[in-house]
Amino acid sequence: MIFKKATLTFTVLSFASIGSAQTRDSIPQKVMASIADKFPQARDFNIEYTHLSPYTYSSELHGAGLPENKVESFDQLKASVNANFIKKKKWLLGTTLNYRYTSINTENPVSILSAENHDKGNFHYHSEALNFIYFSKLWNKMTIYSATVSVDGSNRHFERVRGMLTGTIVLKANMQTKISLGLAAIMDPGSQIPALPIFAYEHKFINGWIVDVILPKKAMIKKDVLANGRIAVGAEMDNTSFYLYHLDKTYEFRQLEITPGAIYEHKFGAFIGTLKTGVKIVPSARIFDKNESYNDYIFDAKPKPAFYFNLGISCNPFGKAGKK
Repeated sequence: MIFKKATLTFTVLSFASIGSAQTRDSIPQKVMASIADKFPQARDFNIEYTHLSPYTYSSELHGAGLPENKVESFDQLKASVNANFIKKKKWLLGTTLNYRYTSINTENPVSILSAENHDKGNFHYHSEALNFIYFSKLWNKMTIYSATVSVDGSNRHFERVRGMLTGTIVLKANMQTKISLGLAAIMDPGSQIPALPIFAYEHKFINGWIVDVILPKKAMIKKDVLANGRIAVGAEMDNTSFYLYHLDKTYEFRQLEITPGAIYEHKFGAFIGTLKTGVKIVPSARIFDKNESYNDYIFDAKPKPAFYFNLGISCNPFGKAGKK
């Protein structure tokens, strides 16, 4: 199943970042314990670079098969900011800003990827969101509601306006185990699905290993090492998307990415450095009219798996987690 990049990003952020922006008076003590983490799930500032090894892919354009092609280089730079304007006991208002630069060089250029896109294989994508999060109780369990309105676009134009509503109930929260369940409703005509379930599970074993699952985002096992490091092994899900302009029409390129591999994080004072490596699996990459759905595509590609490495640095100057 293919998930939109914006949907996945905002779903995970609205769930995972609730603690890093709160004060002690805003949520129960047992939930505060779940966010007092040296390596918090959400980061106020994050920048990362990804490089893929060359890979081949099969494809079709308007239903007609094309010769096998090769991506000779794939490089991507991402930057994000999460900030809160207003923090109250039961609610907060904030923003999420994302920028992504993608550079793709193919052996035989695909016309729609290059002919009328003046950057010739270099694509800029940005999104801006306003997030409202409200804390309440349901069945005597902490419940988090969120509403997100976002816009996105390229270096030429703003393109889409999207909305999303989420509700998440904390079923269990103690020093060893956290379990949450929720649902996200997606307001976007181009979305593949109208709603998305959210499930989070974390359990700390006595040997130091931690199971960390946030579906559909990731499933990892991790452990602190040395004085300021952490290793993790598992798989994450992400998207790459950007807009294309061809014959006075606007198209969107979108691909789902599954990345099994290993992660090492190290804390340097106020900063966290990250190194990721593994295999990137892309079940499908498609181009479709912006006003149509993902399933009404004009171009479809099936890339072969490729090795990747990712370098990142982040910090949480606004976060209160871990402070006594």
